[in-house]
Amino acid sequence: MQHVGATASLVADPSALGDASAVILPGVGSFGRCAEALEQGGWREAIASVLAREVPFLGICVGFQLLFESSEESPGAKGLGIFPGQVRKLPGEVKHPQIQWNRLELRGPSTLFADEPAEQWMYFVHSFAPEITDRTIAICDYGGPVAAAVEQGRVFGTQFHPEKSGRDGLALLGRFAALVERS
Repeated sequence: MQHVGATASLVADPSALGDASAVILPGVGSFGRCAEALEQGGWREAIASVLAREVPFLGICVGFQLLFESSEESPGAKGLGIFPGQVRKLPGEVKHPQIQWNRLELRGPSTLFADEPAEQWMYFVHSFAPEITDRTIAICDYGGPVAAAVEQGRVFGTQFHPEKSGRDGLALLGRFAALVERS
């Protein structure tokens, strides 16, 4: 976030979210292990409190997947349930994981992608993605349509890594930072 002029800090204690003006939930690894860490570390309650205050919230990669109820990757592990649905293995006979740049197809109005060019390229590293719903604001094609971004109120999620997606990714983070500034 510093690259786009925003002040950011890494927090190791859920109580630090009490004063947050925005939250970014990254994620690397498996859905189950990340869900377990949220539970064991007391992060679920802190995140629920942040969401109740309508603080801008952005989930990235596994952080995006955790916004959903569950995942085929880790049966029994519970996501945050902010968005309905399950995260599923990527469709078709494609290589897993998807590790590549992919073109986004924007779907309708969005705060996160407002007034942006129709064609944007973002960097993906994943084997699972949530189902496409009415909250899906961008998709990509990888053996079929894949949910790439969601939005609901002040909650956003991206399957791709904006921080690794060059100019387009930094522009997205800049728009998120501007949203936080306006809040």
